[in-house]
Amino acid sequence: MDAGCLVPYSFPQNSFLSTLKMSMQTPPTLLELAAKRLLRDQASAIAALEHLPAELFPPLFLLAFHSRQHQESLKAMARAWPYPVLHLGGLMRRPRVKVLKAVLDGLDVLLAQEVRPRRCKLRVLDLRNLGADFWRMWCGDSTQKHSSMVPVAVHRSSPNMEHPLAPVEVFLDLNFNERKREEFFMYVIQWAQQREGLVHLCCKTLRIAVVPFQRLRQVLDAVQLDCIQEVEVNCIWDLPTLGTFALYMGQMGNLQKLSLSYIQLLSDEDEDENEDENEEENIEEEEELEEEEEWQREEQEDQEEQEEQEEAEEQASFSQFLSQMLRLQHLRELDMNSPSFLRGRLDQMLRCLQTPLEKFAISHCQRLTHSDLTHLFQCPNLRQLKSLRLYCVSLADFSPEPLRALLEAVAPTLQDLGLDNCAMVDSQIEAILPVLSRCHQLSFFTISENRLSLATVEKLLRHTARLRSLEMELYPVPLECYTTQDTVNQERLDAIQAELTGILRELGQPRSILLVTKHSGYREYYDVAFSCQGACSVPL
Repeated sequence: MDAGCLVPYSFPQNSFLSTLKMSMQTPPTLLELAAKRLLRDQASAIAALEHLPAELFPPLFLLAFHSRQHQESLKAMARAWPYPVLHLGGLMRRPRVKVLKAVLDGLDVLLAQEVRPRRCKLRVLDLRNLGADFWRMWCGDSTQKHSSMVPVAVHRSSPNMEHPLAPVEVFLDLNFNERKREEFFMYVIQWAQQREGLVHLCCKTLRIAVVPFQRLRQVLDAVQLDCIQEVEVNCIWDLPTLGTFALYMGQMGNLQKLSLSYIQLLSDEDEDENEDENEEENIEEEEELEEEEEWQREEQEDQEEQEEQEEAEEQASFSQFLSQMLRLQHLRELDMNSPSFLRGRLDQMLRCLQTPLEKFAISHCQRLTHSDLTHLFQCPNLRQLKSLRLYCVSLADFSPEPLRALLEAVAPTLQDLGLDNCAMVDSQIEAILPVLSRCHQLSFFTISENRLSLATVEKLLRHTARLRSLEMELYPVPLECYTTQDTVNQERLDAIQAELTGILRELGQPRSILLVTKHSGYREYYDVAFSCQGACSVPL
């Protein structure tokens, strides 16, 4: 392979459709043949459920699921299901209301009975999309390591819940990443509400992307918020919208993971640009239409008044957000992407943390102030971190001492450290090298997209050589590889790859690292490796 080739990204396909296509290319199993023969007569199939072996239920359920003519069979199988869990969500990447209704009708029959049927062990209806591995396992896929007879573990609610477990638990992820999912959610929610005491609906995950906030509120008003353990907001909100959502977030007493993206304010830079544009427009209008000067002044005053009102509203919304953060007693992971609203306010949010975090990430926020960064690295609740990730957070001209002190504190626990695209320079890296070499639990270390010299990259390799847990290492292509046009000189890169391979050989431990560059929005990766059998230095 030619040096410098771009590494393609390849993601494994794990959908039920791909599994079905694979099964079509292989001979059907005896279980599949038996299920198909049985379903030819739906009435006979339903009558035979009492005597069927448990391992025949999954392939029979799959066949009925993909048929539009076997709703009664699905209903009957739900009330006779011989496993503790029915993983229906893994089959419904798109909402299938008719299928869901058939299964829920079967559960209704089950819940109405004072004595459960002998065969039925169903305790959990899982509507979360966890993939199709369990169906392949149950249906005897030879590529699965588990036996089809291995029992499925019953999920449990959070130990912090005060309410008792209901006879049947229904697990549902509130995933608004697809349009019109709220209709499906409300169908399940209303069904569970009408069976209070018999069914416990548990929504542990809330992911928000493409949904109007008003429709989101309709669902949140109807679910038990203290079940939610993970929240991911990945849509453009202004600060007042975040403040409104915070009123729901504060009721999520068991929230452990919070991820917020694209909560926006009008940046100082954008304000300056707008002011320049307005000034140019005013000059032109004064020259052409002097009589409108008074109108222009009044308009500007109105605009300033509106900006003051917006600023006051945003500050009130931020205070509301902080007040609800104080109620999160079990938060362990915090991820902030493009949080422009935190500029000059980060310390206020950090002071609201009630428990030590295990994971903290902040990205695409180059305009944090030096005061923000100092408070970040000195925050007491970041002293037990297992994961620290900063990406596109400018540390230019920032003293490395606060970061060094934080790494010193978390050295016994830190497993994942990312300092990518942080405008770091050689002197800052050299300052943290001694403490970095004491992070013995570190398994992932990435420091790419910083402009570092070859000498500093070599020092990094030597100081991390004793970290035996390292599995992934990303370093920047050294500055010496770049031309004056900021492109990579391939010949020079080849020589540096060979030099770094020599260092790995000298250190004597099998090891593989990646050098990373970035051109026009895409990355190129170069592998540098040494093994006991010899050295290798080729593009990945």
